[in-house]
Amino acid sequence: MFIKFRTLIISVVTIILSVFWGGCSDSADFINIEGEALGTFVQVKCKTNIPEDEIINIIEEVDRVSKSSMSIFSPTSLLSRINSNQTDSLDCHIAHNIELAHRFSELSNGAYDITIKPLTDAWGFGGKDAIKEVNVDSLLEFVGYEMLSIDGNRVRKGDNRLQIDLNSIAKGYTVDLIAERLNALDIEDYMINIGGEIRCKGYNAQNERWSIAIETPYDGNMTMDSFEKIVRISDRAVATSGNYRRFYLNDRGEKVVHTINPKTGYSVASPLLSATVIAPTCAEADAAATMFMAMGNSENVEALAEFCHREYGWDYYFIFAGGEDYRIVCSKELK
Repeated sequence: MFIKFRTLIISVVTIILSVFWGGCSDSADFINIEGEALGTFVQVKCKTNIPEDEIINIIEEVDRVSKSSMSIFSPTSLLSRINSNQTDSLDCHIAHNIELAHRFSELSNGAYDITIKPLTDAWGFGGKDAIKEVNVDSLLEFVGYEMLSIDGNRVRKGDNRLQIDLNSIAKGYTVDLIAERLNALDIEDYMINIGGEIRCKGYNAQNERWSIAIETPYDGNMTMDSFEKIVRISDRAVATSGNYRRFYLNDRGEKVVHTINPKTGYSVASPLLSATVIAPTCAEADAAATMFMAMGNSENVEALAEFCHREYGWDYYFIFAGGEDYRIVCSKELK
Protein backbone atom coordinates (compact mmCIF):
# COMPACT_ATOMS: atom_id res chain seq x y z
CA MET A 1 0.00 0.00 0.00
CA PHE A 2 1.32 3.42 -0.90
CA ILE A 3 0.59 6.76 0.72
CA LYS A 4 0.87 9.75 -1.56
CA PHE A 5 1.29 12.36 1.11
CA ARG A 6 2.64 15.39 -0.68
CA THR A 7 4.06 16.70 -3.91
CA LEU A 8 6.84 19.22 -3.60
CA ILE A 9 6.46 21.78 -6.34
CA ILE A 10 9.88 22.83 -7.52
CA SER A 11 9.79 24.36 -10.97
CA VAL A 12 12.95 24.18 -13.02
CA VAL A 13 11.96 26.95 -15.41
CA THR A 14 10.57 30.42 -14.89
CA ILE A 15 7.50 32.08 -16.35
CA ILE A 16 9.73 34.23 -18.52
CA LEU A 17 11.33 31.17 -20.11
CA SER A 18 7.90 29.70 -20.65
CA VAL A 19 6.93 32.81 -22.58
CA PHE A 20 10.05 32.59 -24.74
CA TRP A 21 9.22 28.96 -25.48
CA GLY A 22 5.71 29.84 -26.60
CA GLY A 23 4.04 28.66 -23.43
CA CYS A 24 5.56 25.15 -23.49
CA SER A 25 7.07 24.08 -20.18
CA ASP A 26 9.54 21.31 -19.43
CA SER A 27 9.17 21.93 -15.71
CA ALA A 28 9.31 18.91 -13.43
CA ASP A 29 8.21 18.48 -9.83
CA PHE A 30 9.73 16.53 -6.97
CA ILE A 31 7.33 13.89 -5.77
CA ASN A 32 7.64 11.93 -2.55
CA ILE A 33 6.07 8.48 -2.34
CA GLU A 34 5.94 6.33 0.78
CA GLY A 35 4.63 2.81 1.23
CA GLU A 36 5.70 -0.76 1.87
CA ALA A 37 7.88 -3.21 -0.06
CA LEU A 38 9.56 -6.47 0.93
CA GLY A 39 7.83 -6.29 4.30
CA THR A 40 9.44 -2.99 5.23
CA PHE A 41 9.07 0.69 4.39
CA VAL A 42 9.88 2.14 0.99
CA GLN A 43 10.35 5.76 0.05
CA VAL A 44 11.01 7.16 -3.41
CA LYS A 45 11.72 10.82 -4.09
CA CYS A 46 12.23 11.88 -7.69
CA LYS A 47 11.90 14.85 -10.02
CA THR A 48 9.66 13.98 -12.93
CA ASN A 49 6.66 14.94 -15.04
CA ILE A 50 5.54 11.31 -15.01
CA PRO A 51 2.31 10.74 -13.02
CA GLU A 52 2.77 9.50 -9.46
CA ASP A 53 0.61 6.46 -10.16
CA GLU A 54 3.07 5.28 -12.81
CA ILE A 55 5.98 5.45 -10.36
CA ILE A 56 3.88 3.63 -7.75
CA ASN A 57 3.06 0.92 -10.30
CA ILE A 58 6.79 0.44 -10.96
CA ILE A 59 7.52 0.05 -7.24
CA GLU A 60 4.66 -2.40 -6.76
CA GLU A 61 5.65 -4.43 -9.83
CA VAL A 62 9.29 -4.70 -8.73
CA ASP A 63 8.14 -5.64 -5.23
CA ARG A 64 6.01 -8.48 -6.62
CA VAL A 65 8.83 -9.74 -8.81
CA SER A 66 11.35 -9.71 -5.95
CA LYS A 67 9.01 -11.48 -3.53
CA SER A 68 7.99 -14.16 -6.03
CA SER A 69 11.66 -14.78 -6.79
CA MET A 70 13.75 -14.32 -3.64
CA SER A 71 11.48 -14.35 -0.57
CA ILE A 72 12.35 -16.90 2.12
CA PHE A 73 9.07 -16.14 3.89
CA SER A 74 6.72 -17.10 1.04
CA PRO A 75 6.54 -20.89 0.52
CA THR A 76 5.57 -20.34 -3.13
CA SER A 77 8.56 -18.17 -4.08
CA LEU A 78 11.12 -19.66 -6.44
CA LEU A 79 13.81 -19.51 -3.77
CA SER A 80 11.62 -21.37 -1.25
CA ARG A 81 10.94 -24.07 -3.84
CA ILE A 82 14.68 -24.34 -4.55
CA ASN A 83 15.35 -24.64 -0.82
CA SER A 84 12.78 -27.44 -0.48
CA ASN A 85 14.18 -29.20 -3.58
CA GLN A 86 10.96 -28.82 -5.55
CA THR A 87 12.96 -27.33 -8.42
CA ASP A 88 16.54 -26.56 -9.40
CA SER A 89 15.63 -23.95 -12.03
CA LEU A 90 16.93 -20.42 -11.56
CA ASP A 91 15.64 -17.07 -12.71
CA CYS A 92 17.94 -14.16 -13.58
CA HIS A 93 17.52 -12.53 -10.16
CA ILE A 94 18.59 -15.50 -8.04
CA ALA A 95 21.38 -16.43 -10.47
CA HIS A 96 22.78 -12.88 -10.39
CA ASN A 97 22.74 -12.72 -6.61
CA ILE A 98 24.29 -16.15 -6.11
CA GLU A 99 27.18 -15.11 -8.36
CA LEU A 100 27.54 -11.77 -6.56
CA ALA A 101 27.38 -13.47 -3.16
CA HIS A 102 30.17 -15.86 -4.15
CA ARG A 103 32.36 -12.84 -4.80
CA PHE A 104 31.80 -11.63 -1.23
CA SER A 105 32.32 -15.10 0.19
CA GLU A 106 35.70 -15.30 -1.51
CA LEU A 107 36.63 -11.78 -0.39
CA SER A 108 35.85 -12.57 3.25
CA ASN A 109 37.26 -16.12 3.31
CA GLY A 110 33.77 -17.50 3.88
CA ALA A 111 32.58 -15.09 6.57
CA TYR A 112 29.81 -13.99 4.20
CA ASP A 113 27.73 -17.01 3.22
CA ILE A 114 24.21 -17.14 1.75
CA THR A 115 23.84 -20.85 2.64
CA ILE A 116 23.46 -19.84 6.28
CA LYS A 117 19.67 -20.20 6.34
CA PRO A 118 19.52 -23.36 8.52
CA LEU A 119 21.48 -21.51 11.19
CA THR A 120 19.46 -18.27 11.06
CA ASP A 121 16.27 -20.35 11.23
CA ALA A 122 17.55 -22.30 14.23
CA TRP A 123 18.50 -19.12 16.10
CA GLY A 124 15.10 -17.53 15.38
CA PHE A 125 16.01 -14.96 12.70
CA GLY A 126 14.40 -16.63 9.68
CA GLY A 127 10.76 -16.03 10.51
CA LYS A 128 10.60 -19.04 12.82
CA ASP A 129 10.87 -19.45 16.58
CA ALA A 130 14.34 -20.20 17.91
CA ILE A 131 15.16 -23.81 18.73
CA LYS A 132 15.57 -24.37 22.47
CA GLU A 133 18.87 -26.23 22.11
CA VAL A 134 20.54 -25.63 18.74
CA ASN A 135 22.63 -28.57 17.50
CA VAL A 136 25.17 -26.42 15.71
CA ASP A 137 27.48 -29.24 14.60
CA SER A 138 24.71 -31.06 12.74
CA LEU A 139 23.62 -27.87 10.94
CA LEU A 140 27.15 -26.96 9.90
CA GLU A 141 27.30 -30.16 7.85
CA PHE A 142 25.18 -28.54 5.14
CA VAL A 143 26.27 -24.92 5.45
CA GLY A 144 29.03 -23.70 3.13
CA TYR A 145 29.04 -21.59 -0.02
CA GLU A 146 31.49 -24.02 -1.67
CA MET A 147 28.60 -26.53 -1.90
CA LEU A 148 26.53 -24.13 -4.00
CA SER A 149 27.10 -23.57 -7.73
CA ILE A 150 25.31 -22.64 -10.94
CA ASP A 151 25.19 -24.87 -14.01
CA GLY A 152 23.56 -22.97 -16.86
CA ASN A 153 20.14 -21.95 -15.55
CA ARG A 154 20.14 -24.53 -12.78
CA VAL A 155 21.42 -24.54 -9.23
CA ARG A 156 23.64 -27.32 -7.96
CA LYS A 157 23.83 -28.28 -4.28
CA GLY A 158 26.56 -30.39 -2.76
CA ASP A 159 24.02 -31.46 -0.14
CA ASN A 160 20.25 -31.49 -0.71
CA ARG A 161 19.75 -30.06 2.79
CA LEU A 162 21.57 -26.86 1.79
CA GLN A 163 19.33 -23.77 1.82
CA ILE A 164 19.86 -20.27 0.48
CA ASP A 165 19.07 -17.00 2.26
CA LEU A 166 19.35 -13.86 0.11
CA ASN A 167 18.08 -11.43 2.76
CA SER A 168 21.53 -9.84 3.03
CA ILE A 169 21.43 -8.77 -0.61
CA ALA A 170 17.82 -8.87 -1.87
CA LYS A 171 16.73 -5.48 -0.50
CA GLY A 172 19.69 -3.74 -2.07
CA TYR A 173 19.14 -5.60 -5.32
CA THR A 174 15.46 -4.59 -5.35
CA VAL A 175 16.50 -0.95 -4.90
CA ASP A 176 18.72 -1.39 -7.97
CA LEU A 177 15.80 -2.83 -9.96
CA ILE A 178 13.70 0.24 -9.21
CA ALA A 179 16.65 2.49 -10.10
CA GLU A 180 16.97 0.74 -13.47
CA ARG A 181 13.31 1.44 -14.19
CA LEU A 182 13.66 5.12 -13.26
CA ASN A 183 16.81 5.39 -15.39
CA ALA A 184 14.89 3.94 -18.33
CA LEU A 185 12.38 6.80 -17.91
CA ASP A 186 15.26 9.32 -18.08
CA ILE A 187 14.67 10.45 -14.49
CA GLU A 188 17.88 12.21 -13.50
CA ASP A 189 17.24 13.01 -9.83
CA TYR A 190 15.98 10.41 -7.36
CA MET A 191 16.44 8.74 -4.00
CA ILE A 192 15.18 5.19 -3.37
CA ASN A 193 15.07 3.80 0.16
CA ILE A 194 13.89 0.30 1.06
CA GLY A 195 14.34 -0.46 4.73
CA GLY A 196 17.47 1.67 4.96
CA GLU A 197 19.11 0.40 1.76
CA ILE A 198 19.44 3.52 -0.36
CA ARG A 199 20.43 4.52 -3.87
CA CYS A 200 20.63 8.11 -5.08
CA LYS A 201 21.09 9.84 -8.41
CA GLY A 202 21.53 13.51 -9.24
CA TYR A 203 20.40 16.07 -6.67
CA ASN A 204 17.66 16.70 -4.16
CA ALA A 205 15.02 19.44 -4.10
CA GLN A 206 17.60 21.93 -2.79
CA ASN A 207 19.88 21.10 -5.74
CA GLU A 208 22.38 19.47 -3.39
CA ARG A 209 23.69 15.94 -3.11
CA TRP A 210 21.39 13.67 -1.12
CA SER A 211 21.91 13.71 2.66
CA ILE A 212 21.98 10.27 4.29
CA ALA A 213 22.19 9.73 8.05
CA ILE A 214 24.25 7.01 9.72
CA GLU A 215 22.47 6.01 12.93
CA THR A 216 23.89 5.79 16.40
CA PRO A 217 24.26 2.02 17.02
CA TYR A 218 22.89 1.68 20.54
CA ASP A 219 20.87 -1.43 21.43
CA GLY A 220 17.23 -1.15 20.40
CA ASN A 221 17.56 2.07 18.39
CA MET A 222 14.23 1.65 16.61
CA THR A 223 13.15 5.28 16.28
CA MET A 224 16.11 6.42 14.16
CA ASP A 225 16.24 9.70 16.08
CA SER A 226 19.97 9.64 16.87
CA PHE A 227 22.66 9.93 14.21
CA GLU A 228 26.44 9.73 14.22
CA LYS A 229 27.17 11.12 10.78
CA ILE A 230 25.51 12.74 7.76
CA VAL A 231 27.02 11.84 4.40
CA ARG A 232 26.17 13.44 1.06
CA ILE A 233 26.09 11.20 -1.99
CA SER A 234 25.08 11.32 -5.63
CA ASP A 235 25.02 8.52 -8.21
CA ARG A 236 25.87 5.95 -5.56
CA ALA A 237 24.24 3.61 -3.07
CA VAL A 238 24.61 3.21 0.68
CA ALA A 239 23.71 0.46 3.15
CA THR A 240 24.31 -0.07 6.86
CA SER A 241 24.41 -3.36 8.75
CA GLY A 242 24.43 -3.62 12.53
CA ASN A 243 23.43 -5.80 15.46
CA TYR A 244 21.73 -3.11 17.54
CA ARG A 245 18.16 -3.90 16.38
CA ARG A 246 17.83 -7.60 15.62
CA PHE A 247 18.88 -9.44 18.76
CA TYR A 248 17.41 -11.09 21.84
CA LEU A 249 18.56 -12.34 25.23
CA ASN A 250 18.42 -16.11 25.70
CA ASP A 251 17.44 -17.96 28.88
CA ARG A 252 20.94 -17.43 30.25
CA GLY A 253 20.83 -13.70 29.63
CA GLU A 254 23.25 -13.93 26.71
CA LYS A 255 22.83 -11.60 23.76
CA VAL A 256 22.07 -13.46 20.51
CA VAL A 257 22.45 -11.25 17.42
CA HIS A 258 21.20 -11.92 13.92
CA THR A 259 24.68 -11.93 12.33
CA ILE A 260 25.73 -15.59 12.50
CA ASN A 261 29.25 -16.87 11.87
CA PRO A 262 28.87 -19.60 9.17
CA LYS A 263 32.01 -21.35 10.42
CA THR A 264 31.17 -21.58 14.11
CA GLY A 265 27.37 -21.51 13.82
CA TYR A 266 27.06 -18.96 16.63
CA SER A 267 26.40 -15.21 16.80
CA VAL A 268 29.30 -13.03 15.82
CA ALA A 269 30.95 -11.51 18.89
CA SER A 270 32.66 -8.35 17.73
CA PRO A 271 33.36 -4.76 18.81
CA LEU A 272 32.07 -3.67 15.38
CA LEU A 273 28.64 -2.18 16.10
CA SER A 274 27.71 -1.04 12.60
CA ALA A 275 29.21 -1.04 9.12
CA THR A 276 28.16 1.43 6.42
CA VAL A 277 29.30 0.97 2.83
CA ILE A 278 28.90 3.34 -0.11
CA ALA A 279 29.20 1.58 -3.48
CA PRO A 280 28.04 1.93 -7.11
CA THR A 281 25.07 -0.42 -6.62
CA CYS A 282 22.86 -1.06 -3.63
CA ALA A 283 23.25 -4.84 -3.91
CA GLU A 284 27.01 -4.39 -3.48
CA ALA A 285 26.61 -1.99 -0.56
CA ASP A 286 24.05 -4.27 1.12
CA ALA A 287 26.14 -7.43 0.84
CA ALA A 288 29.40 -5.67 1.71
CA ALA A 289 27.98 -4.14 4.91
CA THR A 290 26.78 -7.59 6.02
CA MET A 291 30.13 -9.11 5.05
CA PHE A 292 32.07 -6.72 7.27
CA MET A 293 29.73 -7.33 10.22
CA ALA A 294 30.12 -11.09 9.77
CA MET A 295 33.92 -10.96 9.77
CA GLY A 296 34.13 -9.92 13.41
CA ASN A 297 37.88 -9.39 13.75
CA SER A 298 38.45 -5.63 13.63
CA GLU A 299 41.97 -5.87 12.18
CA ASN A 300 40.80 -8.05 9.29
CA VAL A 301 37.74 -5.86 8.72
CA GLU A 302 39.80 -2.69 8.45
CA ALA A 303 42.35 -4.29 6.11
CA LEU A 304 39.69 -5.68 3.77
CA ALA A 305 37.73 -2.40 3.79
CA GLU A 306 40.81 -0.47 2.71
CA PHE A 307 41.55 -3.06 0.01
CA CYS A 308 37.99 -2.73 -1.34
CA HIS A 309 38.30 1.05 -1.20
CA ARG A 310 41.39 0.92 -3.39
CA GLU A 311 40.17 -1.81 -5.75
CA TYR A 312 36.46 -1.04 -6.09
CA GLY A 313 36.09 2.55 -4.96
CA TRP A 314 33.84 1.70 -1.99
CA ASP A 315 33.71 4.15 0.90
CA TYR A 316 33.17 2.79 4.40
CA TYR A 317 32.24 4.07 7.83
CA PHE A 318 32.65 1.66 10.76
CA ILE A 319 31.54 2.30 14.33
CA PHE A 320 33.34 0.20 16.94
CA ALA A 321 32.66 -0.06 20.65
CA GLY A 322 35.40 1.87 22.41
CA GLY A 323 34.91 1.94 26.15
CA GLU A 324 32.55 4.78 27.07
CA ASP A 325 32.61 6.17 23.55
CA TYR A 326 32.72 4.94 19.96
CA ARG A 327 35.78 4.38 17.79
CA ILE A 328 35.32 5.46 14.18
CA VAL A 329 37.22 3.94 11.26
CA CYS A 330 36.38 5.23 7.80
CA SER A 331 37.73 5.88 4.32
CA LYS A 332 39.54 9.17 3.92
CA GLU A 333 36.69 10.74 1.94
CA LEU A 334 34.34 10.42 4.92
CA LYS A 335 36.65 11.84 7.59
